[in-house]
Amino acid sequence: MILVTGHLLVDPDARAEFLDACRDDVRAARAADGCLAFSLAADPLEPDRVVVVERWRDEASLEAFRGSGPDDAQQQVITGGEVTQYVVSDPGRALMGP
Repeated sequence: MILVTGHLLVDPDARAEFLDACRDDVRAARAADGCLAFSLAADPLEPDRVVVVERWRDEASLEAFRGSGPDDAQQQVITGGEVTQYVVSDPGRALMGP
């Protein structure tokens, strides 16, 4: 399993618009073969932070979806951040859900 997690930094005044513009990307990711979870969310404490959480079945699934990353309009709003990809060999046990 591949876990991608971290945060993006955006102009606080543009965060809501940025997240709204990402809706189609989130839908596409969730519909992609191998996507187990995909979310972008506003951080409740930091007005410039967008939390990124993705889970993928494998590297091939992630790479097939990833393409070129954020489009130019999205990239212009992103001012920084840190997003890291992890390979998870033992995903552990579910704490909630089925």
